[in-house]
Amino acid sequence: MKFYYTFLFLITNFCLHAQSASIKGQLQDADGAAVIFANLALYSSTDSLLKKVETSDENGRFQLQGLDAGNYFLTATYVGMAEFRKEGIALGKGQQLDLGKLSFSPAATDLVQATVTADRAMVEVKPDRTVFNVQGTINSTGADAIELLRKAPGVTVDNNDNVNVLGRAGVLVYVDGKRLPLGGQDLSNYLKSLTADQIDRIDIITNPGAKYEAEGNAGIIDIRLKKDENLGANGSVNLTGSMGRYAQTFGSASGNYRNKRLNLFATLGGAKGKGYNDMAFFSKQNNLLLDETNKSTNEWQNGNARLGADFFIGKKHTAGFLFSGFDQNFDRGNTNRIALSQQVAPEAIDSILVARNTAVEDRSNFTYNLNYRFDNSKGRTLNLDLDYGKYDMNGDRYQPNRYYNASETVLTSENIDSFNTSTGIDISTFKLDFEEELLGGKLGLGTKLSRVASDNQFLVFDVNNGIPIQSDSLSNRFGYTENVYAGYVSFARPLGEKWNLSAGLRAEQTDADGELKAFREDLQQDPVKLKYLSWFPSAGLTYQAAPMHSIALNYGRRINRPDYNVLNPFNSRLSELSYERGNPNLKPEIVNNVELGWTYAYRFNFKIGYSRTVDQITRLIGPDEFDKRASFITWANLASQTIWSLNASLPFDVRKGWNAYFNFNASHVNNQATYPKGGSVDVQVYTYNIYTQQTFDLPYGFKAEVSGWFSGPGVWGGVFLYETSWSLNLGLQRKFLQNKLNVRLSANDIFYESGWEGYSDFNGLYSEGHGNWDSRRVSLSLSYNFGNQKVKSRKRETGMEKEAERVGGGQ
Repeated sequence: MKFYYTFLFLITNFCLHAQSASIKGQLQDADGAAVIFANLALYSSTDSLLKKVETSDENGRFQLQGLDAGNYFLTATYVGMAEFRKEGIALGKGQQLDLGKLSFSPAATDLVQATVTADRAMVEVKPDRTVFNVQGTINSTGADAIELLRKAPGVTVDNNDNVNVLGRAGVLVYVDGKRLPLGGQDLSNYLKSLTADQIDRIDIITNPGAKYEAEGNAGIIDIRLKKDENLGANGSVNLTGSMGRYAQTFGSASGNYRNKRLNLFATLGGAKGKGYNDMAFFSKQNNLLLDETNKSTNEWQNGNARLGADFFIGKKHTAGFLFSGFDQNFDRGNTNRIALSQQVAPEAIDSILVARNTAVEDRSNFTYNLNYRFDNSKGRTLNLDLDYGKYDMNGDRYQPNRYYNASETVLTSENIDSFNTSTGIDISTFKLDFEEELLGGKLGLGTKLSRVASDNQFLVFDVNNGIPIQSDSLSNRFGYTENVYAGYVSFARPLGEKWNLSAGLRAEQTDADGELKAFREDLQQDPVKLKYLSWFPSAGLTYQAAPMHSIALNYGRRINRPDYNVLNPFNSRLSELSYERGNPNLKPEIVNNVELGWTYAYRFNFKIGYSRTVDQITRLIGPDEFDKRASFITWANLASQTIWSLNASLPFDVRKGWNAYFNFNASHVNNQATYPKGGSVDVQVYTYNIYTQQTFDLPYGFKAEVSGWFSGPGVWGGVFLYETSWSLNLGLQRKFLQNKLNVRLSANDIFYESGWEGYSDFNGLYSEGHGNWDSRRVSLSLSYNFGNQKVKSRKRETGMEKEAERVGGGQ
C-alpha cells in the first residue's frame, strides 16, 4: 500500500509538470564561475505580478517549474554583483525553455551595508541583525508575540516570560522602531496582545551601534508590524480561531492607499479568549515544608488601532505621522494553596492556606509620532522624530487568605485583603540623526532627549465584615522620573577591497529620581536619586576573506537601568505566604559584549559571543526575614555575570520542494554574588537550545511545515536551575483565489512538553517546582488580500522605517 501511494504521488506530479511550462538556466559571474544560492524572481510582463521564486543550486543552475504560457521577465540578485534582469521571455504552453548561461555584472558593494534579500525566508541574517520573518512560518498561526519569540533564533523565554538573547538577559523591546517603556508582567501582557497576523517580522539586534540608545544589555528586539507598500488601494482581512483548553479568537483588518506623493495606512484589530497557567512548588525553609500549588485562569479581550500617513514632498523630503492605540481588559482568577508541615514529620500537616484571588484589570496605551526626513540621494540625510506615549494600567484584586486544618474541612482563621493598583507612564522623546558621506565613508551624528515619568499607586485594604479599611503600613505610592540626554558620533568606511571598519561613541547623561510616598511617616524612605554620565563605545570590523567567506568582529558597551517594576518595594502577593517585592537600592548594570561571526555563502552563519556584566540585575527567591513560613521573589544586583555563547544559523535546500532550517544556540553562564545579610550566588551552567523548521511543497498547492525546539538545562535569573523542555508543531497551508486567500492550519506543542521544571537553593530556601500553560493548541487562520496588488513602489523610507532597516556593524 505504501508503494502504491508513492507511485501515485510520482505519477500525479509527473502529469502536472508535463502539462505546465518551465524555465531553466545557469548563473555565472563575469569570470564564468558559478553563482550559487542566488535569489531569482519571475514576474509577469503584463502586470509585474510575482509568479515564481527560486534559488540557484551549488552549480549555479536553477529551474522554475509549474508555469503557464505567457510573457515574463526574470531578475536575479547576489551580494557583490549588480542585479541581473532579463526581459522579453515568451513562454509557450508546455514549453521547457532553457536560457543557457546568464552572466552577472560586478558591482562595488559595501559589505557593511549589504543585505541578502531572499524572498521572505523564515530567517535572514544581515550584517547587524537577524530577521525572523513571521510570514515565513505556517506555525505562527494563532500565536502571540511571546510565543513567536520562543521560536526566534538565539532567543529564549523563561517561565516568567522574561526574554533572553544569546543567553543574556536585559533585552530592550521595540515596536516599529519605538521603545516600549514597559517591563516585567506589564511587558509580557502587552506582547501577548500582539497576534501573529499583525506582525510582519522580528528584528534581533544583538550588538547595536552608537546610533541606538545604550539601554538593553542583550541588545534590541524590534517587532515590526505589517504595512503594505504596494501602489494603489490595498488591504487585507485576517480571522483566526484557536482552541486549547479554552478558545481564543483574533481578527484584524488593514488597508492602505499609496501613490507617488502620499501613503495612507490604517489597521484595526481585536481579540478575545481565555488561558491558564498552572505552577507547583515544594519548598524547604526554617525547618518547614511548604507544598504550594497555583492554578490561574485569565479571560481577556482587547482592541487596537493604527493610523498613519507618509507625505512625499518633492524628491528629497518626506514627512509623516503615526498613531497607535490599544486597550485590553482582564478578568483573572488564581487559587494559591500551601500545605505546611515540619521537616521532621512531613506527613503531619500543620495547616493549609488557601487564597482564592479574583482580579479585574484594564490596560491601555496611546502613542504618537511625527517624523521628517531629508535625503538628497547623494549620502546626506537628516531625520527628525518627535514621540509621545501614554500608558495606563489599573487593577482591583480580592484575596481571602483562609487557613484550614490538615483535612481541609475546618476553617481555623481567615484574613481578607483587597488591592487597588494603578500605574501611569508618560514618555516623551526628541531624536535627531544626520549622515554625510565623508573621506570615502559615512559620518553619523545625532542626539536624543527622552523623559519617562511613572506614577505607581499600591493600596492595600483589610476587609472586615465586607468593609475595606486601608492598611497604611502596607500601602504606598511610588513615583519615578528618568531623564536621559544622549549624543553620538559614528563613522564607517571600507579599508581597501576586503576590509570594512565602523566605529562609534555614544554618551548618555542619566538623571533619575524615585520617591516612595508612604502613608505612615515612620515608613517613609529617602528618595532614590541617580545622576551619572556614561560612555558607550562600539566598533565593527568586517573582512571578506574570499567570495564565499565573510568574517565580522563587533564590540559594544551597554547599560540596563532598573525601572519602576523592580524599584518599587511594595509587596505583590499571591497569598500571605507568597509574594514579590521590588528593590529601591538597585544599581544600573553595565555590560561589555564582543561577537565574532563567520558567514559562508551568504546564508550559513556562525557567531561566538563573550559578555561580561557587572551589577547584573537578576531575580532571586528567598525566605522572608520576619515570617518563617513565607517566601518572596525580589530583584538584586549580582557582582558579575560572564557568558560565553555560540550560535549557528543553517538553512538548507534538501531537495526540490523541501527546505530546512536549523538554529543552534549554546552558552556557558557564570553568576557570582555575595550579599551582606547572608546568601551567596555561585552558579556555573552550560545550556543549549535547538530550533528547526522543515517546509515541504505538496501536490495541489499545499505546503506543509514541521517545526520544533528543544531547550537543554540552564539557569533563569540568578539561581533557578531548570531542566529540559521541548515542543513539536505541525502546519498546513493552501492559497486560493489567485493567492489572495491564504488558509493556514496549525497544531502547536502537540505532545504538551513545553512546560518547565527546576529548582533553586539560595539563602536557606530550597525550592523545586514545575509549571505549564495553554501551549497545546490547534489554530485555523483565514487571510484575504484585496486591492491593486501590483509591483511595489520604489519606496522612499520615512525616518522610522529607515532607522529599523539600517545595517552596518558598529553604527
